[in-house]
Amino acid sequence: MIQLNWSTEAEAAMSGVPGFVRGMARKAVEDEALKHGINEITPELVRAVKDKYFTSIFGGKKEEKVEVDRVNKGDKKPHKIAIIRCETVSETCPGIACMLAWNKKKIHFAGYGPDDELIAMLTCGGCSGRRVSRMVEKLKKYGLDTVHLSSCMLLEGDYPKCPHLAEIKQSILAKGIEVVEGTHH
Repeated sequence: MIQLNWSTEAEAAMSGVPGFVRGMARKAVEDEALKHGINEITPELVRAVKDKYFTSIFGGKKEEKVEVDRVNKGDKKPHKIAIIRCETVSETCPGIACMLAWNKKKIHFAGYGPDDELIAMLTCGGCSGRRVSRMVEKLKKYGLDTVHLSSCMLLEGDYPKCPHLAEIKQSILAKGIEVVEGTHH
């Protein structure tokens, strides 16, 4: 096992990370170092990991725009959005990064306007996404038109990528609802 050494400057660079996610951020930095064979953690590595994985929480250089301009032009009704998260990941993740990305209209929410509403944040119900179809059907009664699949369902690393992603996505599309892959990554 490679021994990782944190420089004093790298430790200081972590001081801006809120306590409730500091452990996750520290692990992400160490994982990135191990992935690249680095044994000295530097402030540059800490900043690079923040930019890569945590931009929705801490800001950073990278801000991706949604491909389609979703901002209402006056004659369109507001979008009604739901976020679907992984049931397993929800046991350890309170969903704060998804909510911050929505509140700040960043990353995959960048094109939404002030009148658009997040009407639900729910879990898939566990493998194999057993409750998605039912929940989407219920939310249609409240004007749901777009579902964002949370980044936890798409990423590989700390959490396994959802093995049922294609089926979940298809079940949402079959209800006539747009699917956007991603929230805060």
